Amino acid sequence: MNNTLVNSIKHPQGITPQQIAGKTMKAVQMYSPYGYRAKIGLIVPSTNTVNEPEFYMMAPHGVSIHTARIMLLGKATEESYFKMGEETSRAASELATAEVDVIAWGCTSGGVVMSSEKIEGMIAEASGIAGVTTINAVTAALKAVGARKIALGTPYVRFVNEAEVKFLSEAGYEVVSFYGLELGETQEERRGIGRVPPESLYRLARYIDRKEVDTIFISCTNLATVEIIADLEEELGKPVITSNQATFWRALRMAGVPDKIEGYGQLFQKNQ
Repeated sequence: MNNTLVNSIKHPQGITPQQIAGKTMKAVQMYSPYGYRAKIGLIVPSTNTVNEPEFYMMAPHGVSIHTARIMLLGKATEESYFKMGEETSRAASELATAEVDVIAWGCTSGGVVMSSEKIEGMIAEASGIAGVTTINAVTAALKAVGARKIALGTPYVRFVNEAEVKFLSEAGYEVVSFYGLELGETQEERRGIGRVPPESLYRLARYIDRKEVDTIFISCTNLATVEIIADLEEELGKPVITSNQATFWRALRMAGVPDKIEGYGQLFQKNQ
């Protein structure tokens, strides 16, 4: 085979094994004991205590999760979100040293208040790795399940709820009903989002459901939701999308993992 022909062949995209392992570890340059199928990078607000455990619960064998945190302080305001967003590049560059395949930015409301495209651009620029925000993963998930008219449940304060309804409407979805728990007027309330019982969220989903609604969306990566999705879908007879479920599904698909995982909703039966 001549050099011209070799040079014309397209090589796989992404970080090359040589960049990861160098030339002195050729025999193990593709080795990873736990993330041999995919390594998922995750950036979470510093107060978030739910996103990581739910990712672990949903992860198929051979997929590992690696997390960086960005500081979130004070009550829910635009300023607090933008200050948190400023740490995205630092977190993404740290995750790049863990050789992850894709980076998920796990804050639904932050992606709504700020520019989700800008955040994904910051991740790519700082790390050289593709990133996905939760809100963009959610819109991809809604498209995958054929959603048109949705019911929205959130833990957020009013200005975030209004911003999310606007975002979803501009993305082409009709928000038929929504309810926000109004948590975030203080730092303690904001941290308390991670303590909302799943049973309360089950009732929230039933409360916001309407006959004309075709999809339920429970928003926020710090809400414990993944264990109630299957039961809700069975009772309500329609797809249920949650922030962590959608983000992990999208990250898996971006990393080339097509598994149809059981127990976490209809979404995981979709490849795209």
